[in-house]
Amino acid sequence: MIETKTSLTRLYRGARIAAAATALLVMLGCDNDKEVDPPAELTDITTTRDVRRVWTVGLGGDSERLRLALKPVVADGVVYAASHDGEVVAMAADTGKRNWLVKTKLALSAGPEVGGGLVVLGSSDGDIIGLDASNGAQRWRKSIASEILAQPLLVNDTVVIRTVDGHIEGLSAADGSTKWAVDEQVPRLTLRGTAPPVLAGDRIIAGFDSGKVLAIDPRNGDVLWDTIVNAPRGRTELERLTDIDSPARVSGDDIFVVGFQGRVAMLARDSGQIWWARDASSYRGFTMDEQNLYLTNADSVVIAMRRSDGAVQWEQDTMKRRGLTAPAIDGDALVVGDFEGYLHWLDKATGNIVARQKTDGERISNSAVSDNQRVFVQTDSGKLLVFRSGAREVKTADSGQ
Repeated sequence: MIETKTSLTRLYRGARIAAAATALLVMLGCDNDKEVDPPAELTDITTTRDVRRVWTVGLGGDSERLRLALKPVVADGVVYAASHDGEVVAMAADTGKRNWLVKTKLALSAGPEVGGGLVVLGSSDGDIIGLDASNGAQRWRKSIASEILAQPLLVNDTVVIRTVDGHIEGLSAADGSTKWAVDEQVPRLTLRGTAPPVLAGDRIIAGFDSGKVLAIDPRNGDVLWDTIVNAPRGRTELERLTDIDSPARVSGDDIFVVGFQGRVAMLARDSGQIWWARDASSYRGFTMDEQNLYLTNADSVVIAMRRSDGAVQWEQDTMKRRGLTAPAIDGDALVVGDFEGYLHWLDKATGNIVARQKTDGERISNSAVSDNQRVFVQTDSGKLLVFRSGAREVKTADSGQ
């Protein structure tokens, strides 16, 4: 019985992935009867921000076109990263010096997440592995037989895992045993991607391919509320795609979410009530500071929206169709990656492009990670690069220079 369920799950997963890929090709006009708008060509910019590469390391595990959720995480001066061919490595964040490396022999697809001395990752085959953060030794391993494309979440003594088939499971951080599970129905056709669960005070917030957002009690899996942010519209399955594939963002009692072909909205943490919503379409996601949220939409336009009401502050549309990642905040700038491996720094106040750097020429699918000192970015070929940046000093005649 278990073997049959596993086989059916994998078959179902493969069908969903193929259907979603076909859907995207059709939506983007990739057929013989319609011309495809090409990605925008990069134009010259006036560089006003200095960017310096600090160190680089090759992780291996080429994952081109797989849209995996592998991105580095920084904790206590250590950066943890993983590759699709199963390697997990811990390095000093300032130098890149290796602390340890483990070969799990798993097709890793999500993570790592770090907390409480534990490193957790998920695989394309539904394996979850917990490693000791100090030396990489395996503490436990579990299989739930469904692909994992969302970064795990650690909440006290619970590991929260989200799979592509609408399943959320709470595992014991001590041994990986199941504590609770929640299932949400998944539409027949979805995009390839999964919104990772995030912590909002005393509850877990998770978005689904149905356009629904759930609040879950991490202690027992009870659903505290659910809200439809993106209601499906249209007659065809393509028109009715409403996936919420990017993580929600939390600030105090406010929760912000965005979906594909839907809306960006602010919700109340305690009830799920929608305070405001604006039309938007994104499967890349957004970041935010005290004033604005910064969104990469489905056309790779970066938009700054006021947090209080969603009013648009500026748009940067010169990089359309370049497959931009969600923005990451780097001081007073934003950084996004694209399908050719370029990183672009944008001024937070204006949206102007102020710096550009090339990595290894391979697609960057996941947003960069910042520790307020450095920017860490992992390309789909498994290259991890670290940068420092800062506003360029303006030389004046009065300075004698």
